[in-house]
Order: sequence, then C-alpha cells, then structure tokens
Amino acid sequence: MKVIITGTTGMVGEGVLHVCLQDPRIESVLIINRKPLGHTHPKLKEILHTDFYDLSAIEDDLRGYDACFFCLGISSIGMKEPDYYKVTYTLTLHVANTLARLNPGMSFSYISGAGTDSSEKGRSMWARVKGKTENDLMKLPFRQVFAFRPGFIKPIKGLSNTHGFYKYIGWLFPIGRAVYPGGFCTMEELGLAMINATANGTNKKIIEGKDIIQLAKTKP
Repeated sequence: MKVIITGTTGMVGEGVLHVCLQDPRIESVLIINRKPLGHTHPKLKEILHTDFYDLSAIEDDLRGYDACFFCLGISSIGMKEPDYYKVTYTLTLHVANTLARLNPGMSFSYISGAGTDSSEKGRSMWARVKGKTENDLMKLPFRQVFAFRPGFIKPIKGLSNTHGFYKYIGWLFPIGRAVYPGGFCTMEELGLAMINATANGTNKKIIEGKDIIQLAKTKP
C-alpha cells in the first residue's frame, strides 16, 4: 500500500509512521508537515506545506495513494469551540474532501478519541465536534472510512515527539490495561490496527479500544 500520513510531528502521527515504515505491506509513505520531521527512510517522502486549508499547490503530489492515516489534531484544553471546530472539523474535512476527489478507492482512517459523541448533542464540546467530524467523514466517497477511538496510548520508546508527561505516568499502563483493557493500547497496536483495517477490512467503522487491540492481532 501507498499511504499518506498527517500529523507526524505529533506523538500519534510519529508513532503510526514508525509502524508503517517497519511493515512490509507499506510500499511508500508520504507525510505532509508544516515543519520538517527530520527523519529519512527509503520509503519516506515529505512535503512541507503551511496551509492545510488550501492544498491546491500540492494536489499533484497527493494522487496515487491507497490510504490516508489522518493523525493531525489538537487538544481542546483552553480553546473556544469555534477555534477548536476550525482545526478539528473544517481542516480535516477539507483534506478529506481533497483526497477523496484525487484518489477514488482510497481508505481514510481518522484518529478520533475515546468518548467521542456520535450524537453531536452531548455536553462535552470536544466530543461533539469529534462526533460531527466522524459522521461527516463517513459520508465521503472513500472506499472505506474508519474512526479510531484510542484512550491512553503507550508511546514507542525513543521517538522524538512523545509528550513529556508520559514519562511520569507510564507506570500506570500495566495497571490500567489489567483493570480496563479497552482504555489502554500501545502505539504499536494502534498503528498495526490501522494498517490491518485498511488491508483486510473490518465490519466496524468506529474502532474502539478493544477493537484496536483485536485488530492489531489480525494476521496479514
């Protein structure tokens, strides 16, 4: 597969990229960033582009791909709803609409989050916006769309963009996994689940924590 990954200067995107580069099923990876990732690999191509709301200048580079792993996102902490909506919904749907037009038959995987509100009517602002984003992505003419809803993600050791607080709370992972396995996955599991869902298909469009762990175990 030839895949596009967004958000690789963040923890999740960098982790998914790492897994993809190790997987023999992935032929090539295109990453789109506002600033250089600083990583090279024979499979890897990077495009620097500052305005994700206008992709017209790089459209020719976005053709010919089988899948997009959309890992670009921000925290809602301290943000007002219009600002969070613009980045989480408007930007995502613009990129997705562009890719659906350029790549008929593409699969699109969106990193959402545990607790996302599919009804779009709950009290939590971020959960409503994520829910609307998921719902409207499902309406686009992709071959398949998956919304992944991880909870706590154990990062891959040695990567550059792991949040600093993980080194203080990482000890919680084995406890949380034992008590509430659906809420705790590793970055390797998330990356493999995304690849496996794309390559093999799955009857679930919304991939919760337990589904991520199960999908990661699927044989190629």
